[in-house]
Amino acid sequence: MRRTAKAAAITIGSALLAAAIERIVFASPRWLGRVSDHFDGERFHNRERRSETRRSVLKWQLTREPGRWPEHPEATYGPPPPERVDGGRLRVTFINHSTTLIQMDGVNILTDPVWSERVSPVSFVGPRRHRPPGIRFEDLPPIDLVLVSHNHYDHMDVATLRKIDAPIVTPLGNAALLRRHGIHRAIDLDWWDSTKHAHGIETTVVPARHFSSRAISDRDRNLWSGFVVSGKSGHVYFAGDTGWGGHFAEIGRRFAPIRAALLPIGNYLPKWFMGPVHIDPAEAVDAHFALGARTSVAVHFGTFALADDGEYDPVRDLNAALAENGNPPFLVLDQGEGRDLP
Repeated sequence: MRRTAKAAAITIGSALLAAAIERIVFASPRWLGRVSDHFDGERFHNRERRSETRRSVLKWQLTREPGRWPEHPEATYGPPPPERVDGGRLRVTFINHSTTLIQMDGVNILTDPVWSERVSPVSFVGPRRHRPPGIRFEDLPPIDLVLVSHNHYDHMDVATLRKIDAPIVTPLGNAALLRRHGIHRAIDLDWWDSTKHAHGIETTVVPARHFSSRAISDRDRNLWSGFVVSGKSGHVYFAGDTGWGGHFAEIGRRFAPIRAALLPIGNYLPKWFMGPVHIDPAEAVDAHFALGARTSVAVHFGTFALADDGEYDPVRDLNAALAENGNPPFLVLDQGEGRDLP
């Protein structure tokens, strides 16, 4: 009996130690702030509530039918982007996943920069990239501003952020998380809050329909968002990660006209599970129209296998949806390709 009691005590002690390590090392610090229509005093939530549960995650894992993701040993890097873009020009370079370089009004802006090999709490296991970033990190122009939409590992890559000496704008709660990792130039804002930068650039944090977590215990402790970057050259919307919702039309009304919208098209299968937090390609086309965007650019595809859609499914389904809707201006850039937008 003594051995049994000792073994049970060791097991309990190990579990408590593991839980403590999870909270201290991986989990996000809790946000303490006033109650709002998307924060109940403990956790953030979407204004349009999700329906998925932990049981849904288990069901998905037990019934997965992952699509095909080939390796790309032949992949090459794109050319270095221009150092600056000005004179009313707007240039977007698709680097990988949700990482883009927005150049406008003499300012260079990175969205959700990820150059790491894996998007995971640890470097030796977890989702691994199927192709290199489209632009070498050392080929980037000087970066003036970074936008980080939420704390998921495929969007908040601490190893990459440590290498960038630029201000970071992110939604509520994430600045404390970044400070924990030695990153001190971050400010976090609530939905619809704005901050100004050089050359008259203004960034507004805007709603998204998603969730947050870095570990098991910190679900929805920090906020998630999209962004609108505004300047002399117009408004550029970066959606981050989001499911479908009324926020697209609301953002379109507040920032009309939107010159460019960077919209996610990947990680949408199975629809019953991913749908509440990820738009599919057809919904991305709907978002293009709801926003009233002059041009949209596809992001969040082609790098990491995070759901059941294969590498080529998002572009195939996007092309079908565009054809059904009169082929509006919705660009799919190669990784590493930059394009001046109208």
